[in-house]
Amino acid sequence: MPETLPTDGARRSDAIAIARVICILGVVYVHAWTGRNGQDLEMLRGSAQEGLRWVLMEIFGRSAVPLLGLISGWLVGGSARTRNWTHHVGRKARTILLPMLLWNAVAILLVSGAAWFGGLSAPLPQSGGWVAQELFIVSRNPDINVQMPFLRDLFLCMLAAPLLVRMPNWALLLVAGAAAISQILGIGAPVLMRASILFFFTAGILARRGGWMDRAAELPLSLAVMPFVLLMSAQLYVSLNAGAGWPPLALSSLDMAVRIGAALGFWRLAWALAASPARGALLRVEPYAFFLFCAHLILIWLGGPVLGALFGPLGSPLYPFYLIVQPFLILAAVVVIGSLLRRIAPTAARVLSGGRLAPA
Repeated sequence: MPETLPTDGARRSDAIAIARVICILGVVYVHAWTGRNGQDLEMLRGSAQEGLRWVLMEIFGRSAVPLLGLISGWLVGGSARTRNWTHHVGRKARTILLPMLLWNAVAILLVSGAAWFGGLSAPLPQSGGWVAQELFIVSRNPDINVQMPFLRDLFLCMLAAPLLVRMPNWALLLVAGAAAISQILGIGAPVLMRASILFFFTAGILARRGGWMDRAAELPLSLAVMPFVLLMSAQLYVSLNAGAGWPPLALSSLDMAVRIGAALGFWRLAWALAASPARGALLRVEPYAFFLFCAHLILIWLGGPVLGALFGPLGSPLYPFYLIVQPFLILAAVVVIGSLLRRIAPTAARVLSGGRLAPA
């Protein structure tokens, strides 16, 4: 199938790298340390600080993640190596599955170890089944590395990629439609923890064939982000009014629409940043983005309470500042740790970063 020629291949490559950085930094807000349990968070619902946390989570976290899946599908759709199933799956096992397993093992060792020996309020191994679920994410989300179902589901999408890239557009649309309906209905587990990942992965393949990313890049930034702003405003209104009497299917449909709008808006933002003065700094940290995605919850479990003793938990006067800077503090720690690993244990750095961090 003929492919639309790129309008600016180098800028698009930079935009993809930048999109990874801003999306993964945003994911940190979803898991930011609050110092509160679920009951306390519910009691603080409606407060200014909880509202700030919700906005950061939704705008920069959950709403940015779909673009990562879409980019993965877009890249797969243009790779000739994808059609060789054995080679393709072996490569993705090394760059997605193996790092996921190793980081889950590190999480159990460090976080549960700190809970056992240091009194950290964190999950402890309960059984062999619990350990297996934490490592392999067989049928439920893990208790420690709660971001890892994305990698699990992405790897499953990669297993199907050699078939997906051979499908005609109408068949891909059926797959995407089934995934979207599954996400809205809340079904998919234990095959897929989040069916939306398959939707955006498949949409990425279609976007490659149709030149959608180039067309989106040509839109004015204000126009590209407008659907996200309007849908996000509606979701904020519904959230503040405890659902506003909407049926669950309507809420799920709105959430899915918000994520589609976010993928468009964040891609156009990444395209703009690829031609901005921030381009150099963002590209310099991009090799650490995968490492950041995998390591950030471990650092939050271990380091959040330490700095939290200084800034206070959610509801404290200094907490908003701590909340806003958490992604950047964790990024700084990741750059230091990753750089040290590149020097003293280059093989470990390469494996844990999915091949992104080459020896120094």
